[in-house]
Amino acid sequence: MALETGSLRNKYQELIDAAELKGVTNMQVRQQGSVMYIDGTAPSARVKQELWEIYGRIDPNYRAGDLVLNINSFETVEESLEEYEVVSGDNLSKIAGKYNLTWRDIYEANKDKIQDPDLIQPGWKLKIPKK
Repeated sequence: MALETGSLRNKYQELIDAAELKGVTNMQVRQQGSVMYIDGTAPSARVKQELWEIYGRIDPNYRAGDLVLNINSFETVEESLEEYEVVSGDNLSKIAGKYNLTWRDIYEANKDKIQDPDLIQPGWKLKIPKK
């Protein structure tokens, strides 16, 4: 059963609102038949990834087939990150404060390295996302 125009927009309203709030430019939201199209350019690779994460929460297996998310970014994920070398006495909150971020921002960017956010080691090179 296809969703009506209003209910399909309602389904993805959180994603549309987030794209607007996060500064996606040239955004176009349109529906053709039973498919919603969201196009635009994200200000960073991080914003693009955050939008895909929202989409993943709405449609966890991307199986509904009722959305085409076409968000571009001129920046690659690697370009949106700085590197910081952990020194003795550091913790994620302390590092985050230097970059006006939260500890969770740094943790999310380094999940491949950090298993426990309370345990980081001097010498580790952490990716620092740009705001």
